[in-house]
Amino acid sequence: MRFLFIITTAALLTACHTTQSAQTTVQPTPPAPPTAPAAPKATTTAFVTWDKKMVDLGAVKRGEKRETTFEFTNTSGADVQIEIVDACVCTTVDYPRGVLQPGAKGRLDVVFDSTDKEESETIGITVVFKNNDAKGNPRIESVEYKYELLK
Repeated sequence: MRFLFIITTAALLTACHTTQSAQTTVQPTPPAPPTAPAAPKATTTAFVTWDKKMVDLGAVKRGEKRETTFEFTNTSGADVQIEIVDACVCTTVDYPRGVLQPGAKGRLDVVFDSTDKEESETIGITVVFKNNDAKGNPRIESVEYKYELLK
């Protein structure tokens, strides 16, 4: 019985040793030959480019009015036109009503009235263009301003 145990153990050790030897003698797979560089992805030009998308008005006393502007450039390659601008009732926005040709600049003139405000916050301004994207959805851009309310 002991003899059978020794032979079985020797066979197992040899099998393990053989397996390990086989693993160490296997040649590593050579690296794949370099492929041609991928074609550059088409870059999508921004519809409009903003000079800034966030303005910090800083500390504002309750009841105070502040003015700021957001300038943009038509980088779409086509004529663009703003359909509507939406903002908080505390915000008045004057915007260009006509068509802006490629490369033309436009400006949102913003007046913030803090009279009815109770706390500091960030206010978003949504600009909806008459132009649609490739899927037929309206082009929408957003800019923001924030303030710290002093009471």
